[in-house]
Amino acid sequence: MDDQKRRDGGMVQRRKVLGDAWVDKSVANRNSFNSDFQDLITRYAWGEIWTRPHFDQRTRRVLVIGTLVALGQWDEFRLHVRAALTEGGFAPDDIKEILLQQAIYCGVPAANHAVKEASAVIAELGLPKG
Repeated sequence: MDDQKRRDGGMVQRRKVLGDAWVDKSVANRNSFNSDFQDLITRYAWGEIWTRPHFDQRTRRVLVIGTLVALGQWDEFRLHVRAALTEGGFAPDDIKEILLQQAIYCGVPAANHAVKEASAVIAELGLPKG
């Protein structure tokens, strides 16, 4: 697959996972400093990894949310929780189950903070907390 096909497929996948509004905002904020990085993640994270056929999109979302808890990457965690709830068909209970699982494998302090962050996203979206 050439870079342009990877870029195009990556943009389609990125929009599917994160939603048009988020991606449009990200594209509008491109500049000479971040443009190369945006292109890199569109081609490789979205165009190469998220488009692989083995795992479905729901499984990839669970993996990403769990990994972000483990790494303590709270900005990206909130982004992916919001996207799972608004674009991915997840309910707050789905997020809760991921966080309970991560409490065992990543530790209670990480999961405790994740619950706080996810609760804020759920409240911002006006969703019931389960």
